Amino acid sequence: MVIGGHGDLRGLGPVVAEADGFAVKPACGYGGRGILVVRRGPDGALFAPGAEGEAAIAAAAVREHVLAILAGVFSLERLDDRAFLEELLEPEDVLGTLSYQGLPDVRAIVCQGTVVMAMLRLPTRMSRGRANLHQGALGVGIDVASGRTTHAVLRGRPVSRHPDTGALLAGIEIPFWREMQGLAARSAAAVGLGYVGVDVVVDRRRGPLVMEVNARPGLTIQLANRR
Repeated sequence: MVIGGHGDLRGLGPVVAEADGFAVKPACGYGGRGILVVRRGPDGALFAPGAEGEAAIAAAAVREHVLAILAGVFSLERLDDRAFLEELLEPEDVLGTLSYQGLPDVRAIVCQGTVVMAMLRLPTRMSRGRANLHQGALGVGIDVASGRTTHAVLRGRPVSRHPDTGALLAGIEIPFWREMQGLAARSAAAVGLGYVGVDVVVDRRRGPLVMEVNARPGLTIQLANRR
């Protein structure tokens, strides 16, 4: 669902009332700012991750968050923005067991149609279940030729294990690696930019899916790959 203005808010209530979970994102956000992940508990109540774990959130608070997005509170240039409501995906077992809550993803840098660098991004308790390095997620370098993880960084510092799960981070074979590379290259071609960062996730039911294409991807991927 895309909310481009106040008139689109009419459709927000039914989505919030019926969905098992969803993510709210600003179209022009950066560094993970403005992303709100909402899950529905067994009793039907809505929950969102916070600094102390998941906490109850009211439907009115979701609406207020969307209004803040529309006002440009989280946008890079402080302009009017649009809000995306996306379904919550479930990670497949290999990457899901490495992560603290949330959905891990792969950031692939595509230059002139070729994936030249990639990293696995793993949510942590610090990042509140978000796979965003600015929020405290792990960046784990991927050898592009083999699809295996190499080195990892947390807040720019090298680490060997996940701080919450204790999992070793090197030598992991990324599932669907060739398919991910193809998706990233096709996504870059579709937007027509010669240099982009493509975020790909692996859903338990549907396999690899493109989440975002970033015109200005961050540079921490160089630290994770030591290149």
